[in-house]
Parts: sequence; structure tokens; C-alpha cells
Amino acid sequence: MAPVVKEIEKHPELKSVVCVTAQHRQMLDQVLDLFRITPDYDLNIMKQGQTLQDITTEVLLGLKPVLEKERPDLVLVHGDTTTTFAGALAAYYARIPVGHVEAGLRTGDKFSPYPEEMNRRLTGVLCDWHFAPTALARENLLKENVRPERILVTGNTVIDALRMTVQKGFVFQDKDLQKVLEGGRRIIVMTTHRRENWGEPLRQVYRALKDVLAKHPDILVVFPVHKNPVVRQVVEQELAGLGQVVLVEPLDYEPFANLMNRACLILTDSGGIQEEAPSLGKPVLVVRNTTERPEAVAAGTVKLTGTDYDRVYRELTLLLDDQDYYRAMAEAVNPYGDGLASRRIVGQIMRNLIKN
Repeated sequence: MAPVVKEIEKHPELKSVVCVTAQHRQMLDQVLDLFRITPDYDLNIMKQGQTLQDITTEVLLGLKPVLEKERPDLVLVHGDTTTTFAGALAAYYARIPVGHVEAGLRTGDKFSPYPEEMNRRLTGVLCDWHFAPTALARENLLKENVRPERILVTGNTVIDALRMTVQKGFVFQDKDLQKVLEGGRRIIVMTTHRRENWGEPLRQVYRALKDVLAKHPDILVVFPVHKNPVVRQVVEQELAGLGQVVLVEPLDYEPFANLMNRACLILTDSGGIQEEAPSLGKPVLVVRNTTERPEAVAAGTVKLTGTDYDRVYRELTLLLDDQDYYRAMAEAVNPYGDGLASRRIVGQIMRNLIKN
């Protein structure tokens, strides 16, 4: 959402009121600092061991007085978080129109990814304006009986943010990480965190990775490990102490974006990375059975491997050993836009809000 906020700032006839829930405090603050955004309201709901029910309730209760005071003409929410769904619901209860940035992504399985798939679907039902990143996302919305004039295909704002962040010659503040990246070895960047992969599925992925590394001594894996203790336990059991695996704390957005830019490929179960990495020319192997971003699979920038040991091992080996196979993914055209999504979104808002 940061590029949308910055684009609104260019238009004096518009005023944005930024409200954050801080569902993930540390992840939020570094992005706000990077894009120089000072929230007007900070609900600060994060607490140890919070549940989905906790987040939903706290967001609804926290937004009620904000919306009553500000009475905005439009509430914008983004993506697939529980904050997104609860924010849209709070706006609906206040009879305020809602715009959904990154609308229309679907897997068709309400439990994969969980809870993100239903967060998106429920948000879509509550929305008045749908800013779809791709033509396929638009088609998904049309199938759900959204009126065509309420959908705008914009590209994805994540590409806008990435282009504002990646720098040639970026120097990492972590001196050990900077030294690793200067070593001349091929780098695999890895992230895992999805609930549906906890436990044995992650174990299979890590074991496949270990066996690939044993046959490729020139490869180094940089793995920012998610804070969740369930994830960390399996990581420690399977990967700790391996010389070719560098385990680091989660990185802020700016260094992580620049880390992806230095990688030869990405192994992940993240959603957003499926859009970001291809814009940098990096093949992505997705250790999930479903994706709400099938455009990337169709374009050839992403491959779904699931968490099956044999499939993960085979696809990693092909990308590392077969130059033609690698080039086909690295040079495929990213379907998620040209970095101008925020401009299109704000243009649509101005045409409709100011007209009315």
C-alpha cells in the first residue's frame, strides 16, 4: 500500500488518512520508515500468541472510532491479511465504500492458503471498487458477479514498491551477510512460513535442499528464518550447522528486496515473492500445492513443486544444472505489471470521488 499512499500525496485535492493495525509490529515499522509514512492512527494490536479471532476482533473495535471521527469517502484495504478483511468489514458496518487493492486472486480452496484465501473472498464481497492486478484476477471477480465497471486492472503495487527499493550496488548493514554475498558463489534465497506447511511438509523441503547442496558445493543458501517457533524448530533440526546454509533473522523489506536481486533463484512458500522475484529476473520455486497467482505459473516465471521431496529435489537440480531450463524461467515476462499500478489506482479514485 505504501506506493499508493505516496501517489496520493502528489494530489492536493485528495487527503489520505493512514491507519495501521500493527498486526505484525516489526514488519510494519521498517516499511513505514523506508517509505517515510507516518500513520495518523496506530491501533497497535499485536500481542504474544494472538489468534485470528483476536486480530479480527481488535481490528473491528479499533477501527470503529477512527471511522466515526474521519468519515472518509473511501476506505482502501490491501491484499489478503486478516486486517484487510476486518478493515473492509468495519468500513461496511460504517456504510463507507471500500476499495480493494490487489483484488481477485483466488486458489479455489478455502483452506489453501489459510486464512488468506477466505480473507480475499470475504473482502471482495464487501468491496465497491476492485483494483485487480491482472486480467485473470478480473475474470475471477466477474465469475463472482462483480460488475465490470467496478473492476480496474492495474498491475500490482508490489512491483511499484520493488522498483522504488532495489538499488544497484546496495550495501547490507549486516557485515557478515555482505561478506557472504561478496564470496562469488551462487545464492539461493529461501523463505518458508505457511501454516499448511508446518511440520513434516517443511521437513521434506529442507531434506531435499540438503541433498541438492551436497552435490553442488558452489551453492550457498541464505535463509531469513520466520519468527514463528513452529517453523524455527524444524529449521534448527534440519538445517542448523550446515556450512552451505546461512540462517539469518528476518530481513527488513529493503535489504530483502536487494537480497533477492543478488540471488540466482528463490525457494519459497510466500505469495508476494511470486510477483517480486520475476520482475528481477529470478526463477521462483513455490513449495505449495496451490497458488493464488496462477498467472506466474502460466507465464513460466514460477513453478509449483509442492513439498514433495522428489519434486523439490528435481526442480532445484534442473535450475542449477540446465542453463536452458534456467534461462526459460529467468527471461519469461512477469505478468504483474510495469510499476505504474499506484498511478492507475489513484487516477480511478480521483475520477470517481471528485466527480461525485
